[in-house]
Amino acid sequence: MTRGTALTILVSTLLPMSALAKDTRFWNLTANTITSVQLSPAGKNDWGRNQADNDADHTVDHDERLKITGTPPGVYDVRFVDKSGRTCVVRNIDVKEGLVFSIEEKNLKDCVK
Repeated sequence: MTRGTALTILVSTLLPMSALAKDTRFWNLTANTITSVQLSPAGKNDWGRNQADNDADHTVDHDERLKITGTPPGVYDVRFVDKSGRTCVVRNIDVKEGLVFSIEEKNLKDCVK
């Protein structure tokens, strides 16, 4: 057994799998700071809690990534409110465990102010 293999085995037995897993994150590529982010299984209008509460200042600035919790992988509609007062729904976002999903300004078609 090589030293590298032994180290890999040692680290993997000492750390729980959750410590090795990456967080699922939302990347805000819209033009504004977001104050509320909620997910619903696609087409259900069953909005979950405000994920922006996962951030220290409870907002998601432009180009900031936000940890998403309590949301299993799947296809979701995402509803958010930004600091300009705009509320938007972006439909059919594929959320995969441990990966980043983003919403860009060009994705916004269903917004009201």
